[in-house]
Amino acid sequence: MSDVKGCQVPQTPSSYGRPPSGWRRRLYNIIFEADTPAGRRFDIALIGAIMASILVVILDSVPSIRGGDRTLMYVLEWAFTLLFSVEYVARLVSVRHPLRYATSFFGIIDLLAVLPTYLSLLVPGSALLLDIRILRLLRVFRIFKLTLYIQEYTRLSEALVASRRKILVFLSVVLMLILVLGTLMYVVEGPENHFTSIPVAMYWAAVTMTTVGYGDITPQTGVGRAIASCMMLMGWGILAVPTGIVTAEMTSQGLARRALERAVRRHCRACGSGGHEPDARFCKDCGEPMPSEAHAR
Repeated sequence: MSDVKGCQVPQTPSSYGRPPSGWRRRLYNIIFEADTPAGRRFDIALIGAIMASILVVILDSVPSIRGGDRTLMYVLEWAFTLLFSVEYVARLVSVRHPLRYATSFFGIIDLLAVLPTYLSLLVPGSALLLDIRILRLLRVFRIFKLTLYIQEYTRLSEALVASRRKILVFLSVVLMLILVLGTLMYVVEGPENHFTSIPVAMYWAAVTMTTVGYGDITPQTGVGRAIASCMMLMGWGILAVPTGIVTAEMTSQGLARRALERAVRRHCRACGSGGHEPDARFCKDCGEPMPSEAHAR
């Protein structure tokens, strides 16, 4: 799909290969077509399952629950693992290029959502990886599966990627300020005031400029306190810069995306296929009549 006003259109699920017809096509519409009624119901149910599985992982880390009867947690974890395994296999089956999906970002996340539970069967106690809980904790990767179903995650990631050069320049300026001001504080305060080296002074400069201020190292001289005060005030402005960069990029991409959707977003009510041209009279996949453009919106 072409760009709109210089904004790169994100990769769509159709890049994995939409089956031409049959039960695989119907399964594809349910799993990947979020704008269809069945697709929306599938996404909502899967989001609920993901959140419930994360809750099981969190509760399993509570000592009073972990030390008691863990049969329920064990059964729930395996139930969620089998559920996500079936979903992962269904995604591979419903596309024409399963390897392309398996090696994509979301395909890897889907694999990480189920792999730790199966690996836990192969690791005997704490002999490997220190403790089996290390593998269990990897199950929190399931929360990244939410990014596939919530559009705002995608928009934020696109804005971060598009503004990466501006953010990189901004971070380089911040690092230079931390180096210069940290070195200056090392000279002003010295080892007698706990600024024992330039790296330690840079650590202090970083936590001060980000307005964290742990208080484990504090300037004692008047000049050092004046420099610290300037750095604290500077920190307020530094925190606002990346927010403005990402917000401006999200606004720009949002305008481009809305223009694109007005041009090409039409779906067939019969088979749920999307991406039809504004003047299309029949579905390109099933041949059923398309609703008028005004009625479709």
